[in-house]
Amino acid sequence: MNEVVETFCDHLQKRFVDPEILCDFGDWLAYFTWDLLGAVTFSKKFGYMEEGRDFDGTLAIADQSIDYLGICGQMPWLDHWLDKNPVYPLGPPNISNMTRIAIVALTARLAGENAACSNEKLDFLQYFIESKTSHPEIVDESTIIGYLLLNLIAGADTTAITMKALFYYCLKDLRVWKRLESEIREHVSPNTPCSHATARALPYLEATVRETLRYHPAVSMGLERIVPEGGLVLPDGTIVPAGTFVGMNPYIVGRNKGMFGADADEFRPDRWLQGDNECGEAYKERIQLWNAANLAFGGGSRICLGRHFSLMEVYKVVPSVISRFDVELADPNEKWWTCSRWFYRTKGIVCKLKARRKRPGE
Repeated sequence: MNEVVETFCDHLQKRFVDPEILCDFGDWLAYFTWDLLGAVTFSKKFGYMEEGRDFDGTLAIADQSIDYLGICGQMPWLDHWLDKNPVYPLGPPNISNMTRIAIVALTARLAGENAACSNEKLDFLQYFIESKTSHPEIVDESTIIGYLLLNLIAGADTTAITMKALFYYCLKDLRVWKRLESEIREHVSPNTPCSHATARALPYLEATVRETLRYHPAVSMGLERIVPEGGLVLPDGTIVPAGTFVGMNPYIVGRNKGMFGADADEFRPDRWLQGDNECGEAYKERIQLWNAANLAFGGGSRICLGRHFSLMEVYKVVPSVISRFDVELADPNEKWWTCSRWFYRTKGIVCKLKARRKRPGE
């Protein structure tokens, strides 16, 4: 991961800082997350950072697929009239490009073409192949293709959404931004990617990440479950019959004023810090309760398997960028575009990037 983070920062320096060109920072965060997934899944970056664009249309196709799946996931009967329509199908865009990438990589690896993968540094593809050997009754080649596609479709966009939101909301509130910037620059070197351990030791960065997950969860759709036999009794005594579909939307839960306070509709990382008149035990209990209410990665037995990897990206990229560059919105008054169709997607984080200026005392 360090290599890809460093490559990302080098591209920002070369393409935007040195020539003093505005950067569509949101797009570049997406290029980073997709290239990192390529590196950890296939031991090879896809090349979006190198090209500086969605050169094969995969990122756009992923967005359009999520749009369709988000709607039909809530109203499955629509799929019969759209994608399954025998007269005029109107389904999601063809994901054959992603499928082709997965098939080509798997075929080459099975044929012994392991030039990019080493025994010291195994990738997801190699682990999936090994699972086929150890559990042939569960995993076959088609299953591996499914695993790979899940990595690609679910693993990149959600993390990019979180990082876009963090930068946008912090840059919109200069008090928050300056405090975050000051903490990071006091503890993180601009010369190398920030370590995960260093990042997790920064309390205001931690508060900012948690607030972003609460305020702008990447997945903003009801996460459904089926009520089991015996039914479900709600706190107010209401009985929900067995077989009923129930769910909670992470976005709505995160805006619960009874849980997070009267200002739950505001982005305020400070809420995650210990209050001046709050004892340590009360603070610990409050944070445990809030963490339990955080559905940004789902919950229970279906919680996101990739959450730790996603958070590691966030905790490494954010301080690595802030320690190296001065970042500001090109137009502080311009609002970004948002669209919640399963994923809470955004566009429009155009930034000015400059080499880090020394502050007094640095």
